[in-house]
Amino acid sequence: MNLFKKLFFILLLLPLATFAQESKGTLLNISEITVKPGQDAQFNEGVKLWKECYVKHHGTDHWNIWHRVQGIGNVYVLAGPMEKWADMDKKDTSGDACNKTVRDFIMPHIEKVDYNIAQSIPEFSRETLKDTKLIWVTFFKIKNTPDFMDAVKGLNAAIKTTEGSYRWYFYKIMGGSPETADYFFTQPYKGFADLDNDQSSVWKVYEKVNGAKATDAIRTKIRNAITLNWSYLYTLSEDLSN
Repeated sequence: MNLFKKLFFILLLLPLATFAQESKGTLLNISEITVKPGQDAQFNEGVKLWKECYVKHHGTDHWNIWHRVQGIGNVYVLAGPMEKWADMDKKDTSGDACNKTVRDFIMPHIEKVDYNIAQSIPEFSRETLKDTKLIWVTFFKIKNTPDFMDAVKGLNAAIKTTEGSYRWYFYKIMGGSPETADYFFTQPYKGFADLDNDQSSVWKVYEKVNGAKATDAIRTKIRNAITLNWSYLYTLSEDLSN
């Protein structure tokens, strides 16, 4: 079993007291971890011990851990890739060797965990940005998927025509609770200084390519297709990632 899903099941089992047709992209295990107030340092040390144990036992999985900048609570996101669903069936003896580390040094400092699986949508996603240290993630709850995807296709086409490439990585959430987003965009940056660089809004870019009337129409379409959207910034915790 993949390391990230293994971690999630360990956390669940232990007591808390202690459209358009989309081509299949890679899968992403996502564990959103809320740390108990005042226990950030202990949580970080526990994850470092877990990482050290996993590497020592020749674990082969890789992951990034992101620290959310805004919002309520102290939230980390553990994200790791899978090539295909069959990877979920694989045994991970390196992870088994580190279960006690999770139980004794990570679990006591966690308030809650929300686990999801996302799948990338390559035809609407940019090339990987090297040295990414910051991401801006925008989440969407959708009520009309065909209209949403049609608008996404049009906006991305205008951006690629104007700028030469897409701005985001685009993902679809595979299942999840009623509160879970349906899609999200991730825009990568090398650091906070990149946010000071002027970048035209997607609406201005689209208008430049297609005109004001078409822009009003696609803006209305996407607004009517979305139930809710929200966004957060996340910084990469390099010492916790592998």
